[in-house]
Amino acid sequence: MLKEMKSHCHLKPGQKGTKRLVEQFGESLLCVRYRYDETRGVRLKTVEIIVEEKPWQPPFCFRDGDIAPVTVAFEETALRARLQKMRAKWDPHLKVWLVSYRLIRGTDLETRIPKEYMNGSKRL
Repeated sequence: MLKEMKSHCHLKPGQKGTKRLVEQFGESLLCVRYRYDETRGVRLKTVEIIVEEKPWQPPFCFRDGDIAPVTVAFEETALRARLQKMRAKWDPHLKVWLVSYRLIRGTDLETRIPKEYMNGSKRL
């Protein structure tokens, strides 16, 4: 039903055509849209409102130029050799391999980045 309709007007709170809705919804009102259904011959007024607000912090994402920490167990010699070929450096204090994120993006090594670095609570 909504796919066939055309939205011709997108109004911000306070503009003409939104005043009564601003009185009704107050600060929760984000926008008002007028949609037109040509098959039924009707105009619909829809609103977008805020129904919940709570704290949120986006997860930290590495960029290609960033250095990412990778955990590898001492017994995983093949994996350590692979990291050495990528010119990764061992950090004895952090006990992680440091490698350019662009080299491990999309590989199994990306899953070995410690969780505390992924959620942004810890940085290099």
